[in-house]
Amino acid sequence: VNTYTISIVWSRFTKKNFIVNPPSSILHHQSFFTFAAMSRYFSSDFMLGILGGGQLGKMLLQDLSRMDIRTAVLDPSSFSPCKGRAEVFEVGDLKDFESVYRFGKLCDVLTIEIEHVNVAALERLEQEGTKVYPKPSTLRIIQDKRLQKQFYQRNLIPTSAFHCYESKSELLKG
Repeated sequence: VNTYTISIVWSRFTKKNFIVNPPSSILHHQSFFTFAAMSRYFSSDFMLGILGGGQLGKMLLQDLSRMDIRTAVLDPSSFSPCKGRAEVFEVGDLKDFESVYRFGKLCDVLTIEIEHVNVAALERLEQEGTKVYPKPSTLRIIQDKRLQKQFYQRNLIPTSAFHCYESKSELLKG
């Protein structure tokens, strides 16, 4: 471990992970700590995957860090707020079937931070046994505002008045 690496430290006394930077600041406590550069202590192999690594993902990771849950994040930006906070961070297109599918195969449970994801990949992962929350069928409704409004109407959920148009010309005839 060098002074340029952020280390995550496991305390035998508090049974918590905490970040120390630089690591040399605690070297005199070697008898009390086990050092693991860029890794964490986990008691299970459970992996939670998050599609999207924005601010909501960052808040989710902060809570999960206290729960002994391994995490993986897929985000299109290498400058994601979640980078460096999850055990696994991958840069990839959330709308690309292969990127989402391959990433989902790493996870026991998959959730979303943003609804703009490839639903077909989530459906296939769900068919193969990966738990996906929210369900891909729910995401299809969320992604299509027409379906969303119709769902509200069918289920007597209060919503503003709306009308669906098939084309711009139909809208202009209105």
